[in-house]
Amino acid sequence: MHSVIIKSGLVTLAAMVASVGVAAAAMGLQGQPLAGNALLLSFMCPLFVAWPASARNYWQKKKLKGLNGELAQAHDALAEAHRRLAEAHARLALRASRDAMTGLLNRESFFQSVECRHRDGEACHLLVIDADHFKSINDTHGHAVGDAALVAIAAAIARAAGPEVVAGRIGGEEFAVCIPTGHEQSDAAVAEAIRAEVAAIRFLGSEGRPVALSVSVGGATFSPLLPVGSVLRLADKRLYAAKSGGRNNVVTGAPHSVSYAA
Repeated sequence: MHSVIIKSGLVTLAAMVASVGVAAAAMGLQGQPLAGNALLLSFMCPLFVAWPASARNYWQKKKLKGLNGELAQAHDALAEAHRRLAEAHARLALRASRDAMTGLLNRESFFQSVECRHRDGEACHLLVIDADHFKSINDTHGHAVGDAALVAIAAAIARAAGPEVVAGRIGGEEFAVCIPTGHEQSDAAVAEAIRAEVAAIRFLGSEGRPVALSVSVGGATFSPLLPVGSVLRLADKRLYAAKSGGRNNVVTGAPHSVSYAA
């Protein structure tokens, strides 16, 4: 407020000086001195006109500046709210696509990814992985230990498969991975790496007793003419063959498919 008064006062003073100068010049042209009412009017007009007008102008400018500052703060706050909302949405989307226990893709998200690859004409390999003797682990050591075993198996699958391979939990103790055909390793090699990684886990059950973990793996290859459901059924069929072969096995459709009996 003080700045408005000072600025408008200076403008009024300058207007007074200019008014007196103009009036003096005008009176001088008529050969008369500036005095009396003419001098008084030279001072009063700027006082009653220039001061209110300039004060109002400066006050509006100051108010507008304050409003602009508030608007900028509101804009920044809105941008921050949008950023946080986007982050929350991304976290929610990620959480919705992941299995809460293992952190791998859940069944729906995994097969959505596979379907997208299939629609885009991408050839890839599907591995279906099942934990061996899992019911026995639950019955002997309890469900908490069984859950911990699933988490350990899921972590081993993720390590062995690598970041370029899509991995998901598609059932209670069943997992799956989708391997692009351009991957540096064959589907049989990835399947064996997963089998070996799980078999190498040092897992302790109830009362600190060691528990042997293993998985059986069945694999099949996509083609543009073969629906996802058909590939899944073929991979399941080979998984059952791996189970029938003694578990801790790998059975794929690769030319050099390998099988490792427990």
